[in-house]
Amino acid sequence: MVSPAESKAPRIRADNQAERLLRRLEWTVIRRLEGVLQGDYRTLFRGFGMDFADLHEYQVGDDVRYIDWNVTARLQTPHVREFQEDREVAAWFLVDLSGSLDFGSQAVRKRMLAAGLVAVMSRLLTRRGNRVGAVFYRGTGTKSESAIPARGGRLHVLHLLDRMMRAKAPESASGAPHDTDLAELLKHAQHAIKRRSVVFLISDFVSKPGWHRGLELLARRHEVVAVRLCDPLERALPDLGMIVMQDAETGEQLFVDTHDAGFRKRFERAAADQEQALREGLSEAGVDCLELTTSEPLDGALLRFARMRKQRSQLSAGANLAGATAHVVAT
Repeated sequence: MVSPAESKAPRIRADNQAERLLRRLEWTVIRRLEGVLQGDYRTLFRGFGMDFADLHEYQVGDDVRYIDWNVTARLQTPHVREFQEDREVAAWFLVDLSGSLDFGSQAVRKRMLAAGLVAVMSRLLTRRGNRVGAVFYRGTGTKSESAIPARGGRLHVLHLLDRMMRAKAPESASGAPHDTDLAELLKHAQHAIKRRSVVFLISDFVSKPGWHRGLELLARRHEVVAVRLCDPLERALPDLGMIVMQDAETGEQLFVDTHDAGFRKRFERAAADQEQALREGLSEAGVDCLELTTSEPLDGALLRFARMRKQRSQLSAGANLAGATAHVVAT
């Protein structure tokens, strides 16, 4: 029996690249994550229903944002509001598919790393009845792919993956890829995503400046996670002698001597400065960052991210509970 949502998705051939990728990940990464995350599932995905249901005394792990201060002051014990939660989550993937994603010094390129992340997250969500959608961006000067509406079901996930893996960064008249401007992608997403959702911005963040404001505006309405795709060679160069380096965004080529220790140090400093600026921008926008590298298995990075969010939530809860207790005593 095919659901109405699945029936709208185009039929995907069982032997295509998207099907092979999803099958492989279902047998490896997805099965492991489902078994390990278990109760930590909601550290990654949250529902957004807010209908008040009841009150209960605060317990370790409760969200301190829902402490009822009036009841707490009256009873002299922290109490938390309970909500009848809408467990359905709508997730959107904003995927940068520009030329720089074709780079990869390891067995996997950043483009395939992005496809693997979308496949894993989409399947984890849709298995629980949630919906996923996507907006693909291929570079400045081109029209972004039409947004793929958020729907559920395995066939829809295959359709989304197939569209993503077929999308290529178009070339300019000179034969070089177009520059990347993430501000365009974020602006398009603000119009495409109508309901409050979980949003994954997937990119290597090699972009024209000025996109931080768009990310901040998006994060005010949605729960946003920045997924940074990177490769070890983008942070440090080994001694490879004389080599030709090409900018994947502009096509510009440069002949460099990596045997020069001074050049390698300058390269590392520039990479570190760029990374620091990126982290500061994401922090100012109030956005968590999940870092995926071509040298690390996908499931390891996702598990580390889930544990980080859980630990931070517990630390925040402890600090806020101490403040709440002090407030009650003072009252």
